[in-house]
Amino acid sequence: MPQLNPNPWFFIMIITWLTYSLIIQPKLLTFVSVNPPSSKTPTTLGTSPWTWPWT
Repeated sequence: MPQLNPNPWFFIMIITWLTYSLIIQPKLLTFVSVNPPSSKTPTTLGTSPWTWPWT
């Protein structure tokens, strides 16, 4: 069965993994996040109950 032969596919997997980890990943990690996290505590707005006219 040819699909059990790891000879060509293992090489392709290793080359892809090395390409990603050595070339693509460092380029992606240099980008600065557009929305950096802040240390402010979120403010919660107070809610008031709805006054229904028929009750």
